[in-house]
Parts: sequence; structure tokens; C-alpha cells
Amino acid sequence: MRKMFTGLTVAAFVLALGSPAFAKEETVKGQIVDMGCYTMDKSNTTVDHKMPKETKDCAIACAKSGKPMALLTSDGKVYEIGGGLAADKNAKLIAHISHTVEVTGDVMDHGGKMMISADSLKMVSK
Repeated sequence: MRKMFTGLTVAAFVLALGSPAFAKEETVKGQIVDMGCYTMDKSNTTVDHKMPKETKDCAIACAKSGKPMALLTSDGKVYEIGGGLAADKNAKLIAHISHTVEVTGDVMDHGGKMMISADSLKMVSK
């Protein structure tokens, strides 16, 4: 009986790790921004940032180094982007920084921080 309980516990744990907790699929429309730079200064929504002086292509450099990118919605919500979109040091996101896109993926609240995990995006506007 003890071995069966242990086996069921291990199986439940493995299943829990395999699926995002409390995630639901949603489509979120917003502008791709460098999460760190935007957090420091809400005006940092383009590829050039004030760090403290004007830094050309700052968001692109940060994305290429693998720093987190985010989706900024028109109502000010910020979703850290994960999954295939963030793979290979944000390779799929770099060309879309500061553009408005739609991302459909698993959305979850991770300790007060919103996250979206997706593999592709749809361009809305530059």
C-alpha cells in the first residue's frame, strides 16, 4: 500500500510540473518592450532608451543578450513573454520590438507578475 501511495504521489507531481499552474489560453494585444528598461522608466517603450542618457538600440541589445521582453497593453498591463517566443535569446521577438502585436498563449499570474507563454505572434502595426 505504501509503494502504491508513493507511486501515485510521484505521478501527480510529474503531471503538475508538466502543465502550467492556473494557466489559461488568451490572446493579448500590446507593444513589445524591454521589460527591465520599461520597469525603470515607463517612457522606455521604443528601441532607444534613456539610461540615463539616450542609448540607441538599447532594447535590441538587451533582447539579444537574452533579457526578458514583455507585452505592454494599451491599459498599462505588462506580460513577461516566455515560451518559444523567448527562446534563443528572443530571436523571434527582436524584429518586433516596439511594434504592436497579438500573442495567443498560456497566461498566468506568477506571484503578482503576469506572464504569457507562446510560440508565435501576429503583427498588428509598426
